[in-house]
Amino acid sequence: MKRNVKVSSAVIRRLPRYYRQLSELQEAGTIRISSSALGKSMGLTASQIRQDLFCFGEFGQQGYGYKVDSLREEIGEILGISRGHTVVVLGTGNLGRAIIENFRFSSNGFRLLAAFDIDPHVVGTRIAGVPVYHADTLESFLQKNPASVGLLTVPIAAAQEMGDRLVSTGVKGIWNFTNYEIAVDPERVVVESVHFSDSLLALSYMISQREEREGEESV
Repeated sequence: MKRNVKVSSAVIRRLPRYYRQLSELQEAGTIRISSSALGKSMGLTASQIRQDLFCFGEFGQQGYGYKVDSLREEIGEILGISRGHTVVVLGTGNLGRAIIENFRFSSNGFRLLAAFDIDPHVVGTRIAGVPVYHADTLESFLQKNPASVGLLTVPIAAAQEMGDRLVSTGVKGIWNFTNYEIAVDPERVVVESVHFSDSLLALSYMISQREEREGEESV
């Protein structure tokens, strides 16, 4: 049971890492693992793991560790994987198509309902079995088939308009890949924006810092 505490965004960001690592351990046949061993495999301290998990309740036993399958299931419940979330994709260009074809929505608790576009060459077709409808039919489709999340891969010029249309249909979240910060009421909809440049620039910083340290050591 979740404790009556405010969970930091840093802890929330680590939860999917725990789930992914525990899934890999389970697939490898690991039955039980200590916080120190789990931390070592993830580049975290045992104390950090215990603090993170303590935000949500009591897990594991001292001197016994965690049962991998049970902890994975508990974290999956915290992440809402079993809630039957649904998603629609807006934009089936190169990025949208790649996500539809390669991302394992079902493994993360989501069912991909449909995709929407305005390109007559793709409207009416299927991508990896997912039907593609014209964007003009978005509201009527979602009225009959409510979606939890709208995934945006449309051009920047259309990002805000499509975001507003998603909000009007009652989606609970927007997964935004447009590289544009759409403005919506945060009380109604959660927006998770993915900026590939941010990740690349963070990598650039870390490489630069390492190169500087190596340069200082070689002097």
